Amino acid sequence: MAFQLGARVNGISPNSLEIDIPMHTNSALKTENESNIDYFQRAQWLRAAMLGANDGLITVASLMIGVGAIKEDISVMLLAGFAGLVAGACSMAIGEFVSVYTQYDIEVAQMKREREANNTNGVVDDETMEREKLPNPFQAALASALAFSVGAVMPLLAAAFIKDHRVRMGVVAAVVSLALLVFGGVGALVGKTPVMRSCVRVLIGGWMAMAITFGFTKLIGTTGL
Repeated sequence: MAFQLGARVNGISPNSLEIDIPMHTNSALKTENESNIDYFQRAQWLRAAMLGANDGLITVASLMIGVGAIKEDISVMLLAGFAGLVAGACSMAIGEFVSVYTQYDIEVAQMKREREANNTNGVVDDETMEREKLPNPFQAALASALAFSVGAVMPLLAAAFIKDHRVRMGVVAAVVSLALLVFGGVGALVGKTPVMRSCVRVLIGGWMAMAITFGFTKLIGTTGL
């Protein structure tokens, strides 16, 4: 698109100035912004969320299937699953809080050393902006606990309304498998990694955890150890 500026004399504008204005500026800026996405930083919070959800899903499902290997009572399975949810969420929150707080202390100490060096060299730094970039231990703990709980509640809901023991075990395994595929796919799409590879890796890991828990619990329960 072009505009012409200048006075016209007899229909002729000797001093006219033609300005070309691109019409796709927004599209170009959008493409440039998308290309500048930092997938490494995105992977940090994605890793924590997916780790918490997968832990909750696999841990509680394995507990329920392990208990179900020797006890057919639905109340026992649900009680074991609920105890696993609460204990796992607390463990994830405390572990993440301690880990992130340690990282926070390290980065604060590094900031102090750099600020002292900058002041010695006559350089002024922006401490407020630097502190805003520091990790928040409380947010990390809450996010980990919530992510774990979201994953853990799925097998509980799957088993809550099924009375038949064998059907219940099959439904729990099916729901967990589907959830693992979804988690693996979402993680791959957000992190821009191969979807199929991620889904298969997560699914096989979950199956192994449930199978090992079922096998060992069944062995101990049948032998009376």
